[in-house]
Amino acid sequence: MGLLTQILTVPLAPVRGVGWVVKRVAEVAEQEAYDTTPIERKLAELERELLEGRISEREFDRREDELLDRLEAVQRARVGDSPGPQGEERSGEAEEGAGHDGQ
Repeated sequence: MGLLTQILTVPLAPVRGVGWVVKRVAEVAEQEAYDTTPIERKLAELERELLEGRISEREFDRREDELLDRLEAVQRARVGDSPGPQGEERSGEAEEGAGHDGQ
């Protein structure tokens, strides 16, 4: 039966392959979206520009605020997507609710 199943599902192989590729591309895109390294590099470069006198203090402050906002947004998104204390809090709330229903 295994051989017959393999023969009958051969036409679906390209579909499975495309699905696998799409899944891998999505994983890489997600990793890059949450990577703070490029933002940190830009902050370091911005500081060098200020120290070398290529930009004003005002320009530095403006661009630094933009980069710090982006960095904060990435960090918040990363925390929001990762299962951790938030998931544990939710399960704790469910347990409390179950305890109140039983009393």
